[in-house]
This record gives sequence, structure tokens and C-alpha cells, in this order.
Amino acid sequence: MAERTGFFTDTSVCIGCKACEVACKEWNQLPDDGFVFQATSYDNTGMLGASTWRHVAFIEQSRPVPGGDEGVERWLMSSDVCKHCTHAACLDVCPTGALFRTEFDTVVVQPDICNGCGYCVPACPFGVIDRREDDGRAWKCTMCYDRQRGGLEPACAKACPTDSIQFGPLDELRERAEERVARLRADGHEEARLYGESPSDGVGGAGAFFLLLDEPEVYGLPPDPVVTTRDLPAMWRWAGAAAVSAVGAVALAFLGPRGQRGSGGSRGWGGSRGPLGPLGPRAGGGR
Repeated sequence: MAERTGFFTDTSVCIGCKACEVACKEWNQLPDDGFVFQATSYDNTGMLGASTWRHVAFIEQSRPVPGGDEGVERWLMSSDVCKHCTHAACLDVCPTGALFRTEFDTVVVQPDICNGCGYCVPACPFGVIDRREDDGRAWKCTMCYDRQRGGLEPACAKACPTDSIQFGPLDELRERAEERVARLRADGHEEARLYGESPSDGVGGAGAFFLLLDEPEVYGLPPDPVVTTRDLPAMWRWAGAAAVSAVGAVALAFLGPRGQRGSGGSRGWGGSRGPLGPLGPRAGGGR
């Protein structure tokens, strides 16, 4: 397998230009989302979906000024994407093998194999993967698998003008992200943190992780994501034990009374002490 690659999205330098969204749609030939005006934000795509594999969120905040009563407005902008989890629940539940792990350790959907069952949709702890209404199949970010195989970086990272989206070997990106967080905190941004970079988290670490300037919930991210199939092996063991117990109970229900009748008849009809046995009334009655 090739060296694992990934995304490091530094939201502190995202300017909300949506170049990543456009580049993703153009390269992957994704349909538009209907150009729906949300009326609550400059964001017109709303969320990740089957036709939106990169989504730039606009978050407007009012924060108090240190030493004063007046608040100041700030925008938090973040380009969200599939996390390409180390422990990917969508991969676990796919019954057809449409979802597979590539040589770059990314998770990709093969649309020609997907049967549209939708099991992967609720399995994703981030709500990333979705089905298209026109054909029912599941779609999500491939981290430009075709471009990677050709030695190119993904379209979104290539188009980002501020290097908010960085692509490369995952271990190198993690080191770079730690240095970036240290610099931001030294500059007074105490709230700066990494999200999804740790291999010890609930999904085994993400292949696409983020530098955030506030709590994950502010960006619409779960604070403590856990692979939804974590308890699946234990559930199968309990189900297997329950099935064996049920089979045993049915066997006892059918075979138990029959066995008791057989043993009782043996004592009553064939025993020397039985009423109609060799020593019964006919043998001793003298008739």
C-alpha cells in the first residue's frame, strides 16, 4: 500500500471563497444543488451531500471585546469534507463491496456497484455520505482518487488560494498542524485546536482533519465521534448465542416429551413387573 495521504484544513485562513466547492464540482462533474438561497447565510449549499462533496460553512459570531462591553462580529469559515475515517462504519456495513479502501488509505464509493440500499448513510457518524434522489445511489468525496493515481493533488486543494486546504502524507500534515496550533496559541488564539487528527479518537483518526477556532459543535461537527459499528462484533456474538439458545429450546420442546413417553412405555409394557407382562394376570390366573 502507498503512503497514507490526507487533508489538513486550516480554518483560520479560510476566506470563504468557495473555490474548493467549484473545483470539486467541475472535476468530478457533480450536478448543482438547485441554487437554493438559505436566507440565513451566504452559504447556498447548506451541507455536505451526494452532490456537494466540499461544503464551505459561514458562521457569524458576536464576541465581547476584552476590557469592554461592546461586541465585535467575526466570521468563522470552514471547508468541510468526508473524513475518510481509519475505522469507517460506511465501509463495514456496505453489503456489495461498493465502498472500498484504496491504496492511499482513503474510502471511495464505486457507483457502478452501489445498489442504493442506503445502509452507509446512517452509519456515518458525521452525516457525510448521502444518496441522490434521481438514482438512489450513495455518493461522497473520493479525495480525487483518479488524480492521486495520476500523481496530482485533489482539485479542492489545488484551487485553494490561501492553502487553507493542504494535501499530502498524513503524518507530515499532523506535524505541520501541531506547529500551526502552537503558533496561533502563542499569538493569543487560545481556543485554537485540532479536530480529527488523533489516532486514539472514536474513529481511529481521520484522513481529513481540521484546525478549529471554536468548539466543534459551532462548526456542526460532533464533539466526540464514534464509529457506529463499534459494538457490531459483540452484537453478533449475542445474536449468535440467542439463536443457539432458541434452537436448543425448540429441540427440547419437541424431543423432551417424546423421550419421556418412550421411557415410561418401556417400564409399563416390557418390564417383568408390568400388569400385562410375563408375570401378569394371564400367567398367574390359571385360565
